[in-house]
Amino acid sequence: MNGPNPMIDFCMTIRPISSPATAPCRVESNLPSRAWSAVSVAVAMMVGMLPVVRSSPLKLEEAVALALKHNQRVKVSAFSPQISRANVLTAAGAFDPALTFRRTYAEDETPGTLAPFAPRPRNQTDDYSLSLDGLAPWGLTYSLGASAANRRGNFNSFADNYVTFGGVSITQPLLRGFGFGATLTGLRVAKANRGISDWQHRQTVIDTVTNVIFAYNNLQQARENLRIARLSRDGAAQLLSENVKKLNVGATSESEVTQARARVANREESILFAERSVRDIENQLRLLVGEASFPVDGAPLETAELEPAPAIAVDAAEDLKRAYELRPDYQGARLGLAIDRANHGLAQNQLLPRLDFVGSYGYSGQDRDFGRARSQVRGEDARSYSAGVVMRIPLTFAEGRGRVRAAKLSLRQGEADLVRLEQEIAIAVSAAAGQIETTRQRVAAARTAFELAQQALDNEQKRFKAGTSNTFFVLQQQEILSGAQSSYARALADERRAHANYDRELGTTLAKRNITLE
Repeated sequence: MNGPNPMIDFCMTIRPISSPATAPCRVESNLPSRAWSAVSVAVAMMVGMLPVVRSSPLKLEEAVALALKHNQRVKVSAFSPQISRANVLTAAGAFDPALTFRRTYAEDETPGTLAPFAPRPRNQTDDYSLSLDGLAPWGLTYSLGASAANRRGNFNSFADNYVTFGGVSITQPLLRGFGFGATLTGLRVAKANRGISDWQHRQTVIDTVTNVIFAYNNLQQARENLRIARLSRDGAAQLLSENVKKLNVGATSESEVTQARARVANREESILFAERSVRDIENQLRLLVGEASFPVDGAPLETAELEPAPAIAVDAAEDLKRAYELRPDYQGARLGLAIDRANHGLAQNQLLPRLDFVGSYGYSGQDRDFGRARSQVRGEDARSYSAGVVMRIPLTFAEGRGRVRAAKLSLRQGEADLVRLEQEIAIAVSAAAGQIETTRQRVAAARTAFELAQQALDNEQKRFKAGTSNTFFVLQQQEILSGAQSSYARALADERRAHANYDRELGTTLAKRNITLE
């Protein structure tokens, strides 16, 4: 087809969100209206694929909220409490009564030597039963219902003969399997595991919130280091410019210029390292808040400036008591010890011989007509009951003794592990409390060092301009000032991280930030 090629003149104006709107682009096209509509849809889809640009810096509280909503570790961990609750329902379901219907047919021939071609005697039996069966929390198994059997054969010319029964049958363990402790072990273990899952999920949320705080502080510290590196580079570049001017008028030597030029190149490398660090830590924060893409050259994640950590009072004795009450790992260990005790009690019970009381009580009937046989039961014409015991005694008790020994050792292991955990918590809380005071003092010392380094550099630059100093000493003071600035920024970030770690060690992270778990 001959004719003009389709052509689109497309222009895009990119402006900051806060700047005033510019004049709209002029779009010209010689495409048909239908084709232009398709292009418009494609452009809209492309624009929709662009990353969302935030209109304001991401605050720490917003980062924490995003992590709680979108972080994959939190999402995965949230399934565990639900699974454990389902397991509790499963364990409790063992005590639900069940409606049981049974229908069987049996036929048998009498064995033995018979006359040739003589038919063997044959019996036929139809069994019907409908019962409500279940298990009681103290170990009793019961069956409440009715049954009917129709037995016929050669002995009665295959005439119907219904035998009916209605009543209750029970089996009550008297030694092994007796009592609430033995029967409810599964349910108690399931409930303890549910509590452990709740505490483990709480620990995951605490760790995630703490990691967000750490990453947020790390990002601000990295950006401060980048700013310091650029300031240091600019200071070295200014010194290089002044040395070049002095060299041109013969007021300095070539080596002075070379020193300044080498320091500028060195600080350019420091800027590259700092920029890479900012990007890597930024991606760590993006991952924590639930983002799924990490573009190499995407827009930076802007964050809000953090205030210095507030002063807090530390009470070692009370804080340790709170840690024992609120730390998820300690509470989970206590629940694990409860499971060990339940298993030990069950193992001791299973070491006993089996002695069960069995019995039944009800009413029976018998007639060639099923209706009349059933009426006899309903009318309580003939009482029927049974009672007895069943005993089973292992010869060696090896299996039971092995289970008791293993359960007892597991219980002792759990008790020893709980003591170990208490000691570790005491050390961790003490260390975290010490870091609060240490970082506070570090901030004060680093601030003083930074101010003095700034004064020393100013004085050295004045002497350099007056001709009483040289490039080496100015560069040295610049380096000292950069180190002091970095130390001050690190001390501020470490203080905020120490506060976050202290809350985690006490288990108060969620309460401090008004976070509740459903």
